[in-house]
Amino acid sequence: MQNPSRASSLGMYVFAAGAILLGLVGLVSGDFAAPWQHVGPNVPFREPLAYLTAFVELAGGLALLWRRTARAGALALTAVFTVFTLVWVLKILETRHDFDPTGNFFEEFSGLAAAAVLFAYFSPAGSPIARRESLVARLYGLAPISFGIVHIYDMPGLLNWIPSWIPPSQMFWAYATTIGFFLAAVAILLRLVVPLAARLLTAEIVGFELFVWFPKLAAGPHDHFNWAANAISVALCGAPWVIADSLTRSAKPASNRARAATDAGISV
Repeated sequence: MQNPSRASSLGMYVFAAGAILLGLVGLVSGDFAAPWQHVGPNVPFREPLAYLTAFVELAGGLALLWRRTARAGALALTAVFTVFTLVWVLKILETRHDFDPTGNFFEEFSGLAAAAVLFAYFSPAGSPIARRESLVARLYGLAPISFGIVHIYDMPGLLNWIPSWIPPSQMFWAYATTIGFFLAAVAILLRLVVPLAARLLTAEIVGFELFVWFPKLAAGPHDHFNWAANAISVALCGAPWVIADSLTRSAKPASNRARAATDAGISV
């Protein structure tokens, strides 16, 4: 692992902020980030589990802010997102004709991928997990496929969410964001300008936070759902940013080799 600079760690800090916010919301409310953390009312010890989840999220997010504890924090968040990703697998099997659980699965998976990438990044250089950082980062490319399908699946709901005052029209942004998700997925999975694609994807998801979720929180600050939605949204903003930082790092050695070969007159 190399010492991360502040500029190259912005994604990690945003992701950490999402985890911290999730933890704080859970500790204050004594509940999960419904409906994304899908835990039914009849689950035994539900409230203690909600507090435990919130504590792990808060501790994991805070741990990411210090280099000595960052690896442990990334591991804790990987575990949390793994649990809720698997929970959505069960829901998918129960409702096979409804795509909504699949969309929620990939939202949790995006957090899982980002946390796993950070765990790999902070692992000892040359270790098996560190060597797989780039692979895990590229697997994140599956998530925007799901996001695009959700947009198509619920286009009327998407149009209602997009503010009408943003030019040129709600329909334009519905199609633009949907196409953007698919293009980002193709670029990341096929290794085509992946750093740029991941950063544009980050900008797109940040746009949803700024223009959709934060205004909902401002309009309804006493609604647990709005707080949970914003916490999840911030984490989802950080996830592709983490992936973008990782893919940028992995692209640099290849670029440097190509530049050196070009200077030496060698074709690559």
